[in-house]
Amino acid sequence: MKRNIILICIVIAVVGICLIIFWCKDKPADLKVANTEAETESETAPTTEAETESEIAPTTEAPTESYASTMGKTAKGYSIVEKDGVTYVGGILIANKTYALPASYDPGEILPETQNAFNEMQQAAAEEGINLWICSGYRSYQTQVLTYQYWVDTDSRENADRYSARPGHSEHQTGLGIDLNSVDDSFADTEEARWIAEHCSEYGFILRYPKSGEAQTGYMYEPWHLRYLGKELAKEVTRAGVTLEEYLGITSQYP
Repeated sequence: MKRNIILICIVIAVVGICLIIFWCKDKPADLKVANTEAETESETAPTTEAETESEIAPTTEAPTESYASTMGKTAKGYSIVEKDGVTYVGGILIANKTYALPASYDPGEILPETQNAFNEMQQAAAEEGINLWICSGYRSYQTQVLTYQYWVDTDSRENADRYSARPGHSEHQTGLGIDLNSVDDSFADTEEARWIAEHCSEYGFILRYPKSGEAQTGYMYEPWHLRYLGKELAKEVTRAGVTLEEYLGITSQYP
């Protein structure tokens, strides 16, 4: 009897030891799974948020046009947009008596697209025996201050306003306007002037201040003054037989 009791105790002890061993063996695995999940969450969550922010931030920042303000539409339906103080009508930079450039607008020279177009036109003209050159190209705001004041002092403000732009209103400041050969009225009767009038649109230019256009442009006829628009648009404006103001549906009048 005593032997049986001892055997039973031994069996119970062995079973107990086995259960303890089994429990201890499995528990770390459970803890390991739990720890792994915790680590995954702690590593993944911040990374996902950071990546999301870094990917979204650039696209949610104000777009380029954020500093541009829409000022409405013209009589022809073109949007008028002011960007950094510069006015664009239908995407075309405008400097006339109505729309001025800030003194800070300073490309510093004739724009490359203007110069390249002139070079192409000059070469084509030379092949036909026509000699063209730029007698006045880029003109800064500060230079225009002096130029305009000179003509005011010489010929009165009323007369000067017909052929000299006030500071900030000159196309020469844009780097897109050029004067060719001579700024004397006699230039209108030359072979060069006639060639320019007939062919300049083929190279992206328009006669900016055409004959009979003073009421629209605000300036008297200048057969020497060209404005670069690009070939397609220049041809379109020229075919229409109108000033740039009429084409876009805008005015050119000092306030």
